[in-house]
Amino acid sequence: MHDGEFIRTVFGLKMKQYRQKKNLSLQDLSNLTGLSKSYLNEIENGKKYPKHDKIAQLAAALNCPYNDLVSTKLDKSLSPIVEIIQSDFFKEIPLELFGISKNNLISIISDAPKKVTAFVNTLIEISKNYNLSKERFYFAVVRSFQELYDNYFPAIEEKASEYAREQVLPLKPGSADLEKILSEQFMYEIRQLDFETYGATGKLRSLFIPEQRLLLLNELLDEDQKTFIFAKEIGYNVLKLHPRPNTYSWLDFTSFEELLNNYYASYFAGCLLIHKGILTEKITQFFKADEWEPQNFENLIAEFTNSPETFYYRLTNILPQELGIKDLFYLCFTKKKNSDKLEILKELHLNQQQAPHANATNEHYCRRWIAVKNLMNLKENETVTDAQISHYKDSGLTYLVFSTSQKNPFSDGTNRSYCLGILLNSNSLKKINFAKSDRIKTVNVGVTCEFCSIPNCEVRQAPPLRLEKEIFNENMKKSILMIKKDLVYGIQE
Repeated sequence: MHDGEFIRTVFGLKMKQYRQKKNLSLQDLSNLTGLSKSYLNEIENGKKYPKHDKIAQLAAALNCPYNDLVSTKLDKSLSPIVEIIQSDFFKEIPLELFGISKNNLISIISDAPKKVTAFVNTLIEISKNYNLSKERFYFAVVRSFQELYDNYFPAIEEKASEYAREQVLPLKPGSADLEKILSEQFMYEIRQLDFETYGATGKLRSLFIPEQRLLLLNELLDEDQKTFIFAKEIGYNVLKLHPRPNTYSWLDFTSFEELLNNYYASYFAGCLLIHKGILTEKITQFFKADEWEPQNFENLIAEFTNSPETFYYRLTNILPQELGIKDLFYLCFTKKKNSDKLEILKELHLNQQQAPHANATNEHYCRRWIAVKNLMNLKENETVTDAQISHYKDSGLTYLVFSTSQKNPFSDGTNRSYCLGILLNSNSLKKINFAKSDRIKTVNVGVTCEFCSIPNCEVRQAPPLRLEKEIFNENMKKSILMIKKDLVYGIQE
């Protein structure tokens, strides 16, 4: 907060504290001072700072010293609020994104400052213990924002659709189509470069130098990666997004707004590359098939893009909004060459926190997941697509999961696997005919080995330590309950 905002906030908190100590309502204080109730409410919410004569009226009505009311020092009961207001935690959370004003939050804190401060400090402590960096925290906030809106933003959809019509883009735009737009309409200079000669790894895909409108591309990029980067650059320009990151992949950020604009540009790119109406029509037809055919799904992807990642993610925009399939998840796994370690690079959960999710405590993801099985068995220069019905024994939830795994074109040998899971319920079963097909295997799965109750699992990577601890605690509770019942029974006898 800047100084003026901080002073207004502290004054409002102190006025509210004095008012509550005297058991006065805002209307009571209005009657005593002649100031309107709405004006007093704005003062308490930090929106207004009264003039000298009005402060004198308030001090007299509240029976408190004038100097104490205007001082920015808070007593012991309110001092935790200053700590939160001035902390990075409070400054960096984009409250407005979720419809929460800072004043509303401060009002909540002021009602129970010690308890709320303890809660905030608990969150900070948890983030430290789980190595939650500022970057990961921000990405988690963006993901929550996406999930809040079902990952669907109609204004961007309309803007992208309108722009595609204006430019007469083909159904499946290529990099040449979009490069021409960047060069001629937005005056870009585009070059390919060997980034490795400068010490940059293969993960740096592009670098934009705004002063020269120069876009440098890693010469290792394939056609699909160039196409998406070009579409994203068009998004930055059409949507007039500032500030923005200048590298792809993500290296650093200066503000949350920069991260959010990066997401908006990516969303625009997905809309530009895969037309919403045509995809809706095609996926509806695909779901009407009686049997699951992996090749047919790969053919469907190929109609729109050569990038399974773009296609899978675009489905998270379309399925909830256009087909009413709202309970789903999207995960992107990575596996490095000569390593069995799996990481979840991206995740999205719509309508609720679905069963499979990322875990930051280095636990072992279930090897029975179709995306993981595909990734572990992936051969050189191969793309593997399959589906299975995953039943989570512990939660009782069952999902139809599609997955495609492919080799990463970059030299570090990190392969990727994408999957989309749809919760099987009465709604989704009506719309996806082949969900009942015998060709799709039903497999009992867990989330991580450390918390999985599947007995004699042939691909278990670690013992179920967390589950065993939970069972131990439950058994202890039952034993204590039995002891109490016996003692009470004995006393009654």
